[in-house]
Amino acid sequence: MISDGDLYRLAIFLGSCAMMMIVLYHFLDVNARDDKEPAESNSVKPARAAAKATSTPASESTPTTSPPTGNAL
Repeated sequence: MISDGDLYRLAIFLGSCAMMMIVLYHFLDVNARDDKEPAESNSVKPARAAAKATSTPASESTPTTSPPTGNAL
């Protein structure tokens, strides 16, 4: 049968290995090169820029009025 000390050491070891694997995964994911991204982003950027240039902000399209106060009797 496994003792409490052995179970504790096994849990610490497996938890440490899991954390190292998570850190390694994120390191590799952040530093991975995306070959398809530059070609895809070049075609999307002009459309986004055109949409931003033609749209009007909400503050320009609707007039702003102050809410009525209870002092007008």
